[in-house]
Amino acid sequence: MEFLNALVAILNYVVVPATAYGAQLALGALGVTLIYGILRFSNFAHGDTMAFGTGITIIVTWGLQALGIGLGPLPTALLALPFGIAITAALVLATDRVVYRYYRKVKTAPVILTMVSVGVMFVMNGVTRLLIGVDEIQFADGERFVVAARAFKAATGLNEPLAIRTTQVITVVVAGLVVWALFWFLARTRTGKSMRAFSDNEDLALLSGINPNRVVAVTWIIAAALATTAGTLYGLDKSFKAFNYFQLLLPIFAAAIVGGLGNPLGAIAGGFVIAFSEVGVTYAWKKVATYLIPNWEAEGLMQLLSTEYKFAVSFAILIIVLLFKPTGLFKGKSV
Repeated sequence: MEFLNALVAILNYVVVPATAYGAQLALGALGVTLIYGILRFSNFAHGDTMAFGTGITIIVTWGLQALGIGLGPLPTALLALPFGIAITAALVLATDRVVYRYYRKVKTAPVILTMVSVGVMFVMNGVTRLLIGVDEIQFADGERFVVAARAFKAATGLNEPLAIRTTQVITVVVAGLVVWALFWFLARTRTGKSMRAFSDNEDLALLSGINPNRVVAVTWIIAAALATTAGTLYGLDKSFKAFNYFQLLLPIFAAAIVGGLGNPLGAIAGGFVIAFSEVGVTYAWKKVATYLIPNWEAEGLMQLLSTEYKFAVSFAILIIVLLFKPTGLFKGKSV
């Protein structure tokens, strides 16, 4: 019985939240790795693209709620998400046309494009804050729990409760569907194959008649869709605050680099590696140890790092990977 209580505690505080968080990081890292693989620069504006897309989704959500439109037990934000994706895609396409296209024409170095993206990041951050403010926003409605703690304890007779939020289940399901759709698109459609060819060898792709402007436009649209979806799922699961998405940029880049920058499969794996590392290192293991070791009381919380330092875990993993395996777990492009 004590072993089951320990197992439920690990599920409740480590496995379930880390799985949802990992899915969110994986979607964010997919956008970063797609831009790096095809457009060949690190887009530091990706975090604020997530914030902008989520902000638009929240505004549309409020409008739908005011009209009495909802999805019953599911969050209304799922209905608003396509609008957020469309407006965010329009913004990034306009940004590419006004800003990035010039630097591609003059074939500037990737580091210059990366620095340009930093400027775009600050502009997008300001636009997002102007649109929706700087306060923390909770916008998840509908049924709160799929598995409620009290009902779980009553059904199992265990001392340790298990609570699984609806937003956590939605995150995993939506992320799975998005990843499946992306891989199907890249593998089966003509445009997706053109994108892969452009990523592998740009000069050969151009000689083959592939339209580079079309590839670039589709890449930005997909990146906007991934960013808006990831940001909305993160906001539903936790909360929305514009500055949080700037902070989220570190674990997203860490996930992309750990998995192998430019490798979509690596981005997914990297997202879960970073998520489980952050949650596992910052979790207080005292309760689990108390269940597993009878008649023993730990002096401290058995917490390796405080939750305030969870991003330090991402940074440490990022440095280790860059030092010892710069191509990542799945052999992406070297950083």
